[in-house]
Amino acid sequence: DQVSHLREIKCFKVSDTMELDLTTRINLELTSTIRSKSKKGSLLWAIDRTKTAMGGRLLRKWIEEPLIVTSAINSRLDAVEEAESKFIARQEVMDGLTGLYDIERLAAKVSLGSINAREMLSLKHSIGKLPFLVASCKEFSKGIFREITDILDPMEDLYVLLDKAISEDPPVTIKDGDIIKRGFSQECDELYDIARNAKEYILNLEAREKERTGIKNLKIGYNRVFGYYVDVPRSNTTELPAEYTRKQTLANNERYISPELKELEDKILGAQTKRVALEYELFVQIRQTVSDNVSRLFGSARAVALLDVVTSLAQLASEEGYVRPKVDNSEIIDIQGGRHPVVERMLSGDDRFIPNDTALNDENRLMVLTGPNMAGKSTYMRQVALIALMAQVGSFVPAHDAHLGVVD
Repeated sequence: DQVSHLREIKCFKVSDTMELDLTTRINLELTSTIRSKSKKGSLLWAIDRTKTAMGGRLLRKWIEEPLIVTSAINSRLDAVEEAESKFIARQEVMDGLTGLYDIERLAAKVSLGSINAREMLSLKHSIGKLPFLVASCKEFSKGIFREITDILDPMEDLYVLLDKAISEDPPVTIKDGDIIKRGFSQECDELYDIARNAKEYILNLEAREKERTGIKNLKIGYNRVFGYYVDVPRSNTTELPAEYTRKQTLANNERYISPELKELEDKILGAQTKRVALEYELFVQIRQTVSDNVSRLFGSARAVALLDVVTSLAQLASEEGYVRPKVDNSEIIDIQGGRHPVVERMLSGDDRFIPNDTALNDENRLMVLTGPNMAGKSTYMRQVALIALMAQVGSFVPAHDAHLGVVD
């Protein structure tokens, strides 16, 4: 079948990112720990301040694929630096991201035709937050904020459609009815009213027929054989309209049907079935309209993920006292007062991590690290590796100052 949610093929080259073999990934505990395989205790756990599932996935991707092109690294760092310096604007963005559902996954479900009404409601609530984020982003202009601004689409037209169409409390399945909001479809509203107010419709018709014919004893009844019928005393049958058709004769009464009564009967008896079928049909049309705009959804989902990661890295830097590293193509690793990001976060109470310096360059390319067991040699080595990796992810680093040449 057509895989409609995959819109383009991107060529991935290992040489475009830092080369990290499996052993390195495991020993640096980038996304999970060696022993328990859990997120807690990993680098991702230590630096993740994201508010959305989309941002969480993108941050993981960035950690697993650090950049090796200085212009791209500095574009990320420029954005993080601007977000870190503008506290109020950053908090506004983070507030706007809070409670935002996974637009990327919902867009994929729309494309595959597997989304239900509740998920469509979640999509509506998420799209409803986008105009606020668009306005909040106007405070930022550096680095990848330019890309975010270009692709963040508020999609107000889709919000209006979903707000008018989807009920506020729909069932899980889309074939049980009660998924379309009142006022969206006149036909659907009529069928809803008929199914709910059948008795009232019959009494209204009975009153009209009494007034039209002048027969005060006229009644509308129902049985399973004939359905709805007009019951008239035999003494009044000469006064009936021409369109009445006799169905049954009793000792004192005659029973008739009329075109209007027959039409109302069809509506009442078939209203619920028709309404459920019509609501499903309308939902499919709405889903198709949203599907036609799925590229806009994926674009905004990417923008939200980027916005989430940049602001979360800025929040991390602000909370933990991280600094912007200088990243270039030199042969220098100069870290002043470096700290291990995970060990530092694991410490509690009065414990604090003792900062360490690292100085490697063209002249001093080798460091001999000695000390007894449990002195911290491995922690120091991993600390240098993680600081270099974090810098190439586009994050600020746990140090007083850092100058890092790109590591391939």
